[in-house]
Amino acid sequence: MVSRELSPARTWRLPRRIFARDVERLRLPQRVRAAIQTQEDRTERLIGWLQLGIVLLFGTLYAISPKTAPHSMQIQPVPIALGIYLTLTLVRIAWAYAGRLPNWAVALSSVVDMALLMALIWWFHIQYSQPPSFYLKAPTLLYVFIFISLRALRFDARFVVWSGLVAAVGWLLMVAYVIYADPHDSMITRNYVEYLTSNSILIGAEFDKIISILVVSIVLGVALTRGRNLLVRSVSEGMAAQELSRFFAPQIAQRIKGAEQAIEAGSAEVCDAAILNLDLRGFTRLAETESPQAVLALLGEYQALVVPIVQAHGGSIDKYLGDGIMASFGATQQSAAYAAEALAALEAVIAEAERWRGEREAAGRPAPRVNGAVATGPVLFGAVGTDKRLEITVIGDAVNLSAKLEKHNKRVGSLALATAEAYELACSQGFERRPAHRPLPGEAVAGVGQPVDLVQLS
Repeated sequence: MVSRELSPARTWRLPRRIFARDVERLRLPQRVRAAIQTQEDRTERLIGWLQLGIVLLFGTLYAISPKTAPHSMQIQPVPIALGIYLTLTLVRIAWAYAGRLPNWAVALSSVVDMALLMALIWWFHIQYSQPPSFYLKAPTLLYVFIFISLRALRFDARFVVWSGLVAAVGWLLMVAYVIYADPHDSMITRNYVEYLTSNSILIGAEFDKIISILVVSIVLGVALTRGRNLLVRSVSEGMAAQELSRFFAPQIAQRIKGAEQAIEAGSAEVCDAAILNLDLRGFTRLAETESPQAVLALLGEYQALVVPIVQAHGGSIDKYLGDGIMASFGATQQSAAYAAEALAALEAVIAEAERWRGEREAAGRPAPRVNGAVATGPVLFGAVGTDKRLEITVIGDAVNLSAKLEKHNKRVGSLALATAEAYELACSQGFERRPAHRPLPGEAVAGVGQPVDLVQLS
């Protein structure tokens, strides 16, 4: 099967027999085609259950309704037809659940449906001892539209048009049989009143039925073609959005999705937030001595360990900076306890990272420490970049200070730092003040012009 996309230079080489739908399948990525096929498989099961509901409904109505056929008839066609239809429907449902229903089976089921219906209608003239033209008046013909509409559930115009063609050909054969059974054309009339009040045949009326079946099938086919295009686009865009959302924090993805207007570069809002920066200590030196595979494996473990903890405390991952992780609290989603959440997340990360480090040391693998820092203050939360490439981020003094404090951990021999301002704010928001939290007043932090009051959390 061809899986690569068709380039403009190669498209003209396609055989003329390939349908547009086949070209669509060639152009779509495999995962999108698989998602559409899954929807079609579910639809086939739905159609099977609807058919079962229809046959049970008709069977119930037949059982409770007064019988109009002569009691002397030994063969009752309706129970026979319903029994066959019920059996085939159960087989169809079992097949749909056991595996993918092939296209030939779907097309054949339409032929069987119409054949059963036409056979039932044909039997009416024998059942009621009337000439063959009698069954042309049967309102049971309207059931063909039920079978055609069932095929519309699949969003595949081919099967709808096929069902309509089968029904039209079937009725044409029924009309031809009536004419053949009356070689002298004594039943054919041009009088509409006579046609309605007797067993006479009005050829134009029968062609009206056939044309109606074909027109309804074609209209449904056109509608389904448009609907299928929307389905393909919806599935493609939905999967693309799902994949792209992995590149954003869940809160940011939700805000982008729910934005009233298109997000443009420079659009931003000011909010109070806590910024958390995390880093693997000594990672640069480790990356120089370990293999790329080992380095990437370490980063994968570290990020898989840290990110869920941050998110569980309400944090939003802003960006990955190599071995660094920057998260915000209260920026992407408002929170009355953003500072407390940030400090609680920092302590939880450090505790879990120390456990992880112990496991790696016991296994004889490189075991760097994780350190982090929190700063709070007003930040700008918004989009930066160009119309072609945007990035949602936070900007402000708290962002820069948090990054500098993370590096300051090494200087003071700590793993987790916070500004005294962030610490006091967090305590007022419910963070637990403990004796192990050590004040560090007047710290000279590299890159900061004036001393900063800090609190060492670990």
